[in-house]
Parts: sequence; structure tokens; C-alpha cells
Amino acid sequence: MIILLNISNEERIQAVRHFNRFITRHIGALREGLLHSPYSLTESRILFEIANNDNPTASNLTQQMGLDAGYLSRILAQFEEKGLLYKERSLKDARQRILKLTAEGVKAYAKLNERSNIEIAELLRELSDSEQQQLINAMKTVEGLISKNESFTFSGPYFLRQHEPGDMGWVVHKHGILYSQEYGWDESFEALVSQIVADFINNYNPKRERCWIAEMNGEIVGSIFVVEGSADTAKLRLLIVDPKARGVGLGSQLVEECINFSRRAGYKKLVLWTNSILKEARHIYQKKGFILVDEEKHHSFGQDLVGETWELLL
Repeated sequence: MIILLNISNEERIQAVRHFNRFITRHIGALREGLLHSPYSLTESRILFEIANNDNPTASNLTQQMGLDAGYLSRILAQFEEKGLLYKERSLKDARQRILKLTAEGVKAYAKLNERSNIEIAELLRELSDSEQQQLINAMKTVEGLISKNESFTFSGPYFLRQHEPGDMGWVVHKHGILYSQEYGWDESFEALVSQIVADFINNYNPKRERCWIAEMNGEIVGSIFVVEGSADTAKLRLLIVDPKARGVGLGSQLVEECINFSRRAGYKKLVLWTNSILKEARHIYQKKGFILVDEEKHHSFGQDLVGETWELLL
């Protein structure tokens, strides 16, 4: 047992890290599959939360579990592909999508839950009644001390998902409204966005192309697209973040999802076209490693602009 009396701050830090290593080893959190299952600790926890919460949504899980929105989105997509999960529109709020386990998902969760109970029972069996009570009291103390200061969050308050019917209307509308309000662009820009999303839907190749829709509290607040340019080149298109969702890293996360997807899809280069006036977006592209390779003056959308082409080698 470690007694923390007159020891340095560094020693206290190391004591907490030592406990973390101890407990993760004993609960098997470092195994490739938790409880001898095909699921990681995070995946198992997500199954648990969906099974044991009333009407859980992806945004709820993002905040409750402190998960990166993109990471959670990928796990949920994998669960859907494996037939463990489906989404159902909320009767109270049509913008919300409730996460539900399928019969196969319920079976997977039940097996994990049973194995977990057996492992904990075996651990407790090695302790006397008084030692078990000591352990429970100590765990309550740890939980109470840490949770009383949980006024912070570990992740952005948004959730990323793939596109669904009705989303493209939002993309076109939001681009038309925001670019008119913020940059004075006319309706010809809205027409361009309409053409881009129409081409995406009509020629959609899920293995090579993707749209991400960002939600916050059940409301759409952002989007981005990857479309196929050629066998080796992908195009990043239509990055937009609603003003109410700015400042939480959503734009950067959306671009990161595009980069990761393009690499997984086998592209060698990701390119985009933007305008010099869009400084916030340009800043994100620079931070992600894109390089400006061409610029040209043009008159479009009722404005004199400088178009820019940016590239990222993957």
C-alpha cells in the first residue's frame, strides 16, 4: 500500500499511474479482445451504454464517455455493418437518432455482461467479507474524489455520421445562407453547391467517397465531403461549420476524417479548391499539412476573388 504523506507532486503522479497500470492489468483492459470476446474495451463499453441507457444517442455517448466524435462514429458504423446496431428516429425530436441493439447486438452484450460478472465474482471470491467491503469502500472513495471535480469534458460536444436522406438540402441551404451573410456571395454559389451534392448522390461510390454530417444536440452543424477525382487523387469539398459550433475543433476534425478516409481508400493525394478570403478554413488546411500549389484571380458569385488549389500527399 502506498501512503501519500510528505511526498513530492511527481511521486503522487507516479503513484496514480502505478494504480492505473495495476487496475487495467487486473480487469484485462489491455487484452486485444475484452473478456475473450472480439470487442475492445471501448467497443464493449459502448455496447453496455446502448443496452443500459434510455434512448441513447450518439451525441450523448460522445459526452458521457469522453470519446472523440470521429472515433465513436467509426465504431458505430462498424456495429451497423456487423448487424449489432440500428438507428431509429426519435418520436419526440425527429432530428435525434436513437441507437438500438439488434437481436444479434443484444446477444453480444449479454455474453459480455455474463463473462464480466463471472470474472468479478472470481476476483471477489479470493477475498473475505471484510476485505470485500474494504475494496468497495475504497472504490467509492476514489470515484467520489475524482467525480466531484468533473466539470470538464473530454471531447467535443458533437457527433459525426454519414449522410442520410434530407441532409443534402441542409448542405445547400447552409452554404447559400452563410456565404451570403458572411462574404456577400450571390445565389450562383448556392447553384454550384447544388450541382456538387447532386453529382455526389447520383455517382456515389461508398468505397471511394464519403460525406460526414456533424450533429450537436440533435441539430446538424457541419459537413464535409471526399469525392473521387482520379484513381490516385481524392477531392475534399464543401467544408462548412455553423457559427454556433465554431471554436470546438469541429472543422479540424472534419478535415482529419477526410484525410484518414482518403488514406484508407488508397488515394495518394488529397486536393481541394478554396478562396483566399476563407481564412479560417485555410488555417485548418495549413495545420493539416496541405500545401498551396496554385492561385488565380477570378470573378465568381458576384465577387472578385482569388481561387486557390491546395494539395496533401498521403
